[in-house]
Amino acid sequence: MYQEEFFKNFWPNWSNYNPYAFSGQAIGASAGYSGWGTHGHHAHSHGGAMNDYRQMVEEPMLPSYAMSQFSRRHISIQYEDQSRMVGQQKVEDCLLAGQEGSSDQYKPLPPGWEPPDWREALENIRVMRSARDAPVDHMGIQKCMDDDAPPEVRRFQVLIALMLSSQTKDEVNHAAMTRLRAHGLTIDNILATDDETLGQLIYPVGFWRKKVMYIKKTCKILKNEYGGDIPSTLEEMRKLPGVGPKMSHLCMSLGWGKLSGICVDTHVHRITNRLGWTGETTKNPEKTRLALESWLPEELWAETNELLVGLGQKICLPVSPKCSQCLNVQLCPYGKNPVNRSPRKRSPPKHPVESGPPQQQLVSYYGMKPAQVFNSNSWSAFSSYEQRRTLTDCVVRT
Repeated sequence: MYQEEFFKNFWPNWSNYNPYAFSGQAIGASAGYSGWGTHGHHAHSHGGAMNDYRQMVEEPMLPSYAMSQFSRRHISIQYEDQSRMVGQQKVEDCLLAGQEGSSDQYKPLPPGWEPPDWREALENIRVMRSARDAPVDHMGIQKCMDDDAPPEVRRFQVLIALMLSSQTKDEVNHAAMTRLRAHGLTIDNILATDDETLGQLIYPVGFWRKKVMYIKKTCKILKNEYGGDIPSTLEEMRKLPGVGPKMSHLCMSLGWGKLSGICVDTHVHRITNRLGWTGETTKNPEKTRLALESWLPEELWAETNELLVGLGQKICLPVSPKCSQCLNVQLCPYGKNPVNRSPRKRSPPKHPVESGPPQQQLVSYYGMKPAQVFNSNSWSAFSSYEQRRTLTDCVVRT
């Protein structure tokens, strides 16, 4: 009778409609078991129930709001066009290029403006970077190509290293480039390599599946349109799949020896904003580049990226920067703020942390043996399942 109570609650006027359509025959068969119907009839296994259900759907005697429970709804989902442009870049290209946006709505700095004490701050950065012990110094882009390769092959390797470097640490990128070079990092060899093998070679760089696609497309473009070399202008370089502003400027510098602008990655973007070198806070690396180029002497453009990237990897970290070790702590607006220089508060451990066997870690705080804790009110202090399971195991072993 529970079926009858269910439908009485669900449709108050259910008795006005075809009661056979909601007999236990349909309910039992649709639920995958046999039972007794609401009218004392034994539920059929398949055929009778399906006929009942077909009768209920094709010749409904139920109100529209009741039939809607059995109707299949077709939902149309419209996906956002991922090929829409943001400035001169696609959305996916912005993601792979380190979230470098466009220069739209950039507010230029006043003519002649420059940050106070920037020369002293730059000299301090040179002192802090004198050891050249950051990952970028040993595994950066300049360390990823084969110096003995022909010029066009070397330039191609610079481009591939830059494409892989987005959203990827230098250590991971350098290891992937080492595997690619051992495999044969030339345009023809990459085109002859299947996508699965190429993915295995570059994994685990960030967005490695997308980068496989971008690398293959880029190789076809370079072979068909540039004679197996990379573009020689900044505008043509930025048209390549997966290549953003920072990659283009750095590729022009390392590949062709041309200084086209400041290479602004996430480290340069973060540090220059903390130092106040951008005037107002900029929201993306491309606007940071425009702000820096408006006042920084051009002879310092090439040095800026190398200095600030290493500083960002060693001292000026994204989270919990080591301001106490920075020589610019009294010149940096971010470092002078005591809120930023205070150590991060860490949540207390969930259970007493102490070296030794598990039973000592769990019960040393209470000064009792495992069995005593197990049989006392202190047991309630171990609230998590893992703690109680560990304590129980300790009691069994002791």
